[in-house]
Amino acid sequence: MRAVLVNAFGENPRLADVPEPACPPRGAVIRVRATGVCRSDWHAWMGHDDTVALPHVPGHEFAGEIAELGAEVDADAGWRVGDRVTAPFICACGRCAECRSGNEQVCDAQSQPGFTHWGSFAEYVVVDEAALNLIRLPDSLGFVEAASLGCRFATAYRAIVSRSRLAPGEQIAVHGCGGVGLSAIMIAVAAGVTVYGVDVSDAALAAAERLGAVPVRGGEGAAERIVAASGGGVDVSVDAFGSTETSFASVRSLRKRGRHVQVGLMFGDNALAAMPMDAVIAGELEIMGSHGMAAREYPSMLGAVASGDFRPIELVGRRITLDEVPEALAAMGTAGGPGSGMTVVEL
Repeated sequence: MRAVLVNAFGENPRLADVPEPACPPRGAVIRVRATGVCRSDWHAWMGHDDTVALPHVPGHEFAGEIAELGAEVDADAGWRVGDRVTAPFICACGRCAECRSGNEQVCDAQSQPGFTHWGSFAEYVVVDEAALNLIRLPDSLGFVEAASLGCRFATAYRAIVSRSRLAPGEQIAVHGCGGVGLSAIMIAVAAGVTVYGVDVSDAALAAAERLGAVPVRGGEGAAERIVAASGGGVDVSVDAFGSTETSFASVRSLRKRGRHVQVGLMFGDNALAAMPMDAVIAGELEIMGSHGMAAREYPSMLGAVASGDFRPIELVGRRITLDEVPEALAAMGTAGGPGSGMTVVEL
């Protein structure tokens, strides 16, 4: 099969012919029809994630068709070759303590396409524990739109709807208006609250404003600008980019008893980002993380998309081919991204 192969971290990947993946007994092989290019893929390419081993094929936001089912996949699960599917980027085991408690998104034995094994910048990708992790696509949802839900929209959906506890009448700031940030803005705007979109890129700010957010210039002084615009701070603030500066500004943007949600990944020195703990204590602030979304939570999101409550297809800025992935991957390292929304590969 054709795949985007990384032979050395940080060096240009190349399109190569590689062996098709073997189907695990309890898993499935998916024929990739569309796959998103996400900043998490950039982290994998740069070697920031210690689960990645070389040579490697990144990619984790995909939609396609079942090409093969493992011999141990229960026929009662209802899956057939040719079914249109997607999967969460965190594939749960279904057996550990976290899975048994209903928290598959933090599974102790999770696998992640594009990280723990070869991913979806290829014609085929493996999904482990198919009966648990495969998600059937509504007939009305195309492969490109389904891939755009992937990690970014699904992660934003759970972060806003479940983790942040956003309530009517509250205000929210979203720091970083790339794919996950714009997704968070779309979801929050649909909830009818005031949303502030924060970025250093003019194009990203314009995209946030088109979705209904109040644009706020990022960088130095961003927190003060949000506090002033919101009349004393927001109730919820999300760092959708993932850096020392954006996480600190997010916490500083909060009013008393506000909630900070960390969605953007933090690696290297950023993983040890300083926090204004004086404000956390004095204002009884909450700091929480949000890590993907379990497969069992997808139906409510897919139903909202199918009914038109959200239109993630509007977040797709570019459609590219597999040959164009290396260049697109390198661009993900730029703060604020290219400012044109999500990039999706069509195969």
